[in-house]
Amino acid sequence: MKKINNLVFGMMVFPLAVFAQQIDFSKKIPFDPTVKTGKLENGLTYYIKKNTKPEKKVDLRLVVNVGSILEDDDQQGLAHFMEHMCFNGTKRFPKNQLVDYLQSIGVKFGQHLNAYTSFDETVYFLPIPSDSPEKLEKGFQILEDWAFNTVLSPEEIDKERGVVLEEYRLGLGAQKRMLNRYISKLMHNSHYAERLPIGKKEILEKFKYETLNRFYKDWYRPNLMSVIVVGDIDVNEMEQKIISHFSTYKNPTNEKVRKTFEIPNHKETFVAVETDKEAPSAQIQLLYKDYEAPKTVINVGDFKDDLVEGLFTTILNTRLGELVNSPAPPFTYGYSYYGGTFARNKKAFQSVAMSQEDKQLSALKVLVTENERVKKFGFTQGELDRSKSEILASIEKMYNDRDKTNSANFVSEYQSNFLNNDPAPGLEWTYQTVKELLPVINLNDVNALIKSYLKEDNRVVILTGPEKEGLKKVAEQEVLDALKINTDAIEPYQDAAVATSLIRNEIKPGKIVKRESNPKIGTKILILSNGAKVIYKNTDFKNDEILFEAVSFGGTNLYSDTDMKKVEFANGALREAGFSGLKLNDINKFMTGKKAIVMPYISNVTEGLRGNATPKDLEYLFQMTYAYFTDLNLDPEVFEAYKQKQSTYYNNLASQPNFYFQQELSNVLYEGNPRFNGLIPNDKIWKETDYTLAYNKYKERFANAADFEFYFVGNIDDKVIEEYAVKYLASLPSSNKKEKATDLGYRMLKGDLKKVVNKGADPKSNVMILYYGDAKYSNKEAMSMQALGEILTIKLIEQLRENESGVYGVSARGGMSKVPYGSYNFSIGFPCGPENAEKLTASALEELQKIINNGPEEKDVAKFKEGELLEYKKDSKENRFWLSNFTSSYTKGNSAEEVLKFEEYVNAITAKDIQNVAQKYLTKDKVIGILMPEKK
Repeated sequence: MKKINNLVFGMMVFPLAVFAQQIDFSKKIPFDPTVKTGKLENGLTYYIKKNTKPEKKVDLRLVVNVGSILEDDDQQGLAHFMEHMCFNGTKRFPKNQLVDYLQSIGVKFGQHLNAYTSFDETVYFLPIPSDSPEKLEKGFQILEDWAFNTVLSPEEIDKERGVVLEEYRLGLGAQKRMLNRYISKLMHNSHYAERLPIGKKEILEKFKYETLNRFYKDWYRPNLMSVIVVGDIDVNEMEQKIISHFSTYKNPTNEKVRKTFEIPNHKETFVAVETDKEAPSAQIQLLYKDYEAPKTVINVGDFKDDLVEGLFTTILNTRLGELVNSPAPPFTYGYSYYGGTFARNKKAFQSVAMSQEDKQLSALKVLVTENERVKKFGFTQGELDRSKSEILASIEKMYNDRDKTNSANFVSEYQSNFLNNDPAPGLEWTYQTVKELLPVINLNDVNALIKSYLKEDNRVVILTGPEKEGLKKVAEQEVLDALKINTDAIEPYQDAAVATSLIRNEIKPGKIVKRESNPKIGTKILILSNGAKVIYKNTDFKNDEILFEAVSFGGTNLYSDTDMKKVEFANGALREAGFSGLKLNDINKFMTGKKAIVMPYISNVTEGLRGNATPKDLEYLFQMTYAYFTDLNLDPEVFEAYKQKQSTYYNNLASQPNFYFQQELSNVLYEGNPRFNGLIPNDKIWKETDYTLAYNKYKERFANAADFEFYFVGNIDDKVIEEYAVKYLASLPSSNKKEKATDLGYRMLKGDLKKVVNKGADPKSNVMILYYGDAKYSNKEAMSMQALGEILTIKLIEQLRENESGVYGVSARGGMSKVPYGSYNFSIGFPCGPENAEKLTASALEELQKIINNGPEEKDVAKFKEGELLEYKKDSKENRFWLSNFTSSYTKGNSAEEVLKFEEYVNAITAKDIQNVAQKYLTKDKVIGILMPEKK
């Protein structure tokens, strides 16, 4: 008998052993053969890949391996300032001509055209149309000018000081104050602690012009740069453009060394406990820093190590997630990971959580205990198997859509290769290698990691939270004591059995009673025997994606005023109770390795479900939909846990000046509305909240499937969706009742109003200008209002940012709604300095008045049209676009075919149309809200 068992065991492990022997772990990871890469003689590195999603567009990126860490003492903040200056005038595009030109070809400033500066790099994003040689050439001229020909005129530098100082102002607040106090411990004895990218206010205000020029000349040089080109292009042509635009530039004769700065190790455990009156929540961060610099991932063995780290993180975070979903959650959220710090060359094993304000120590103990539990007992085989299936499912989804991947995803991969030497083997190699490696990774591989992560030196604990009367501040010694866990008391993790099904009740399938189709928009319609309606569109936009939404009129507007106030803050807890007798953790465990999700919702005028799935896992989406309709759990214990987590998040939110401002303004605007319950619940509201009533109302809302339309968009097989629709949707309960969107008649306060709110210690203001009211909905006016918002944004950026240097960002937005009643809304918003709030408000209203009086300039109308048409061409090849079109058509009562006329509608909009809606709607009452600091 023993010999037979050994023989069977040998047969089981033999293929695995052979498999392991076949893998050459020393084999170097290849570079993606579909990418053309090279290095010019001057050291500039380039990457080029042809990718046709989206069509006729290309993502250009300039990556400079330079950030704030390389600034001299008198340059703090100038790496970031330099990034700003690249948009303020170059050799070929003086002053604001660069932004003006890009807007004229449909590229929106901020939304598309952007950049960022970090400690170690500065990166410029330039997505442009690739449908003409002229646009491509201009794109490369812009990259070249950013790299080498930015014009740093004293006039433009001084104008930009105000803009950058406004960005600096935006970062002020509780988090910045606390960071300034603990960064010296987090980045102990490191240059990183002294080089936050935003810099120092006094330097930004007074630096000499030459100081910025020195930074540009020293660091913006070819051997620290990469140009990345991914999109619908000809690869060889792009390579020639890179050569012609960048090969003539030389590095400085006596170039400065691009240093790498270390984060020294330390024997101590550093503890920082920081509080602030404006801190919105209590946070815990625990770091175990590596002793050595990160190992470069070069060969298959290194790749396997990365995969093991991914499995470790997946399992540990699943455990922490189960605690969050438990009846007595130790924190609102908690997660752990092994990853980077502020510095590229220092990684750490890190745990993060948000706790109740007086429970930081107990939350910290839970994080430490879970780490020690892994160290003592390891993970279980079931956990490892599930995490493998989860990782395989994720990589499989990416692989299946490898020819439908957006260019921006590839660009980021090549950027990481340039900056960090991260491998870029491509999805083909990655998928095949993951499939080969997962079977040979065992529990010992994963369990061994924790011993290298945990240590009693080189450790940092950071607690941040609110400062208020009656709340005792945690002492550093208490934190150190919390790290000392009695490991003898730790029990092994209990891996509960995995559920066998998402459905527990017998299903009696219905029938399809009628089939229809609409060839104009490519939809097919199934009328089911219970009256439910299924509308689906099969697309080839993604191979492994199906999006879903079911929608029905009704919503909370059908609740009485009293009931509405009782259930408003309980509705969010309904899903957390699970369904079919399964708790949320049971469902999550069952769904490991399966790609499907469904989320129910109840809005003011509709109820429904939203979700997505891969074609392979579509049946689980249908099963969840069936369960949410028929078998939602009622679990008061879950509601109490939900209330605790929500209170943790909400309790100190109003200490944030911006949120307090919104709350106070809302209290004014909704005065007299019996359904207004505040933006967030307080203790009194929680006591009045009725979870059981919310559950019963939910059941009422989802009692009639015949009142729903079920929309699906993606890679859909006709036979499969019919099979699932018959089984899971046609079997749902139904009646002949049809509900409509109900207008309760409540409106925001009318009149010409002004509200000034004083909150906050920092010199920060925020301005909101609102126009709203009833109006008969029209597609033409709705688009004209949208155009007005985008055009006014352009003018506000030109005036408030570029001319007055008074804001970092400003936006205007307009639109119209049809349900539950016809209405218009328009808003202007911007943060600024308190001393400028009134002046800039007047400037904003003056720019609006110019359009009211004279209409917009034709060039700005053309910019709006070009941007909308460019977005439409891209979005109309996305599943989410079509799903959104179907559901919005349902709620508006429009034909879904209207979308086919979109280009026609956009092209028909005139400057006069835009002026007309401005005159019609924005010359009446308005609300001005201004946040000012607290008076001293």
